[in-house]
Amino acid sequence: MSLYAVLIIGVFIGPLALSFDKKVAFYKEIRFLILGLIITGAIFLIWDEYFTIKEIWGFNPLYLLGIYLGHLPLEEVLFFIIVPYNCVFVHQVLKAYFPNINLKNISEIFLLSILISALALALFNFDNWYTLSTCCLAFILSLTAILLKPTWLENFSFTFLVCLIPFLFVNGILTGAATSQPIVWYSESHILGWRILTIPLEDIYYNFSLLILVIAFFEWQKGKSLS
Repeated sequence: MSLYAVLIIGVFIGPLALSFDKKVAFYKEIRFLILGLIITGAIFLIWDEYFTIKEIWGFNPLYLLGIYLGHLPLEEVLFFIIVPYNCVFVHQVLKAYFPNINLKNISEIFLLSILISALALALFNFDNWYTLSTCCLAFILSLTAILLKPTWLENFSFTFLVCLIPFLFVNGILTGAATSQPIVWYSESHILGWRILTIPLEDIYYNFSLLILVIAFFEWQKGKSLS
């Protein structure tokens, strides 16, 4: 089995097993996640495929199974199923175990930070495709969230901040923190070059967009079932 596959499956085992925890009972809510996985997965996989073709990023065959969907390795496709699943699971765990926590101020500061920094980075990096695309998307989604103020927004901010811990672990390994060569590489011509250890700063905005979209669809579907 490839290192990328071991990593993705490894981080899935815990959330999958704990989905049957009685307090959270996430297994009962998986049906609300399906639409978000399909729509968000389609958006990000098309983006992923295009950037792979353009060599804005790519994948090291040394760490792959060698099975591809288009130009994307199977492990990368699984990433857009397992990572969103894990993050929505964390989202539900935090709501179940911290139901009364007040996150209004933290949420406002967090979203404004994403909004302002994403706009600034996009405006000054028109030639960097990864920087421009991730920051534009993060700006649009954070602005939309601030304007609409959905009821789940405070919980989302908490979820994202907590998910930064496994994010740094997984993305760190993917970008070469534990290997002689990165599993996922980036063209230096299309990123800022600012990194958190080995992780391009742009990945923060990429993961923000992925997570807020999946949770938005999840909460919408769940809300529809209750109305």
